[in-house]
Amino acid sequence: MTFSALPQRITFLHRLCLAFMLALGLSTAVQAKQTVDPNAAPNEFVQAVGNNALEVLRQEPAAQQGDLNRINQLVDEYVLPYVNLEKTTRLAAGRYWRQASAQQQKNLVEAFKGTLVRTYSGALSKVDEVSALQILPFRGDANADDVVVRSTISQRNGPAVGVDYRLEKTPQGWKIYDLNVEGIWLIQNYRNQFAQQINQNGIDGLIDALNKQNR
Repeated sequence: MTFSALPQRITFLHRLCLAFMLALGLSTAVQAKQTVDPNAAPNEFVQAVGNNALEVLRQEPAAQQGDLNRINQLVDEYVLPYVNLEKTTRLAAGRYWRQASAQQQKNLVEAFKGTLVRTYSGALSKVDEVSALQILPFRGDANADDVVVRSTISQRNGPAVGVDYRLEKTPQGWKIYDLNVEGIWLIQNYRNQFAQQINQNGIDGLIDALNKQNR
């Protein structure tokens, strides 16, 4: 089974949403990073998360060259605290999530994270000094518990890419759980593929298929 990918043109952070806690130490990027306030306005929250990720990627040659260990470290540090990856996986699995044991659910979340990292690691090479995240005017109700923040990502060799983030308000503040890259929502993109694999080989079959592609 081959899981299809979203367009490869967008930068690393915005493909993961993905997805996803090893410390990076006191590097210049860490010292200079913006403070992320999960209780700020949703557009300000997304801007701070995006700016931090882009800045550290510019200073990470290993990640730009596709070092998956380093990419996982960056994801854990700069993305995971602000993403509800369990909800992303649960919605992608649909009704089958309730059929999975607690251990299977945990394994599926971890396997899906690996898939997102592997699938989009190639986009890291496109992050450079001109890459930038521009948040578009917020059209929703900032007091709502579920909102969409729209943005564009500029790049040197190509047109700007449109990315929408779906956020939910939790007791810990905003969490990203889905994203739309040029009209394709991440959860929807994987839902049919997950269902097909589970129907054929069960929950463990899906986990195995993801893990095999992640090696």
